[in-house]
Amino acid sequence: MGINIEMEEKNPKNKFQGDFDHDQVEVSLDRFIEVLNELNELKLQIQKNEFEKQSNKIKRGMSVAKIIDAWRIFPRAFISVYLFLLYQSSMWFMSLENPTTDQFGLVSVIVGAGAAWFGLYVRSKGDGKKDT
Repeated sequence: MGINIEMEEKNPKNKFQGDFDHDQVEVSLDRFIEVLNELNELKLQIQKNEFEKQSNKIKRGMSVAKIIDAWRIFPRAFISVYLFLLYQSSMWFMSLENPTTDQFGLVSVIVGAGAAWFGLYVRSKGDGKKDT
């Protein structure tokens, strides 16, 4: 296919001339340059949209991280697991008829660790909270 560009403007600026039976079209040079510029602008817009889609995925991931941090999901999960462990170990220790020093030491460590865990949980703060 060839393109035949006439330097002289025989037709109005925005009109194309030619027939569809042949592989040549006559168009003014100014209109051809305008079409090329529009094509380049569309390509740039497509690239910009694709970049924004990628950055939206990153922003979405960051918002999920902020929600997890604001709701303090992991500290609450750890405290919940600790409470379950404390309850089970307390029930186990109280069911013993004649506990040994080692068994008493195990339960003491679990209770002491719980005090430390709870203290850290209460003193910690999320990102959005102000220190009072």
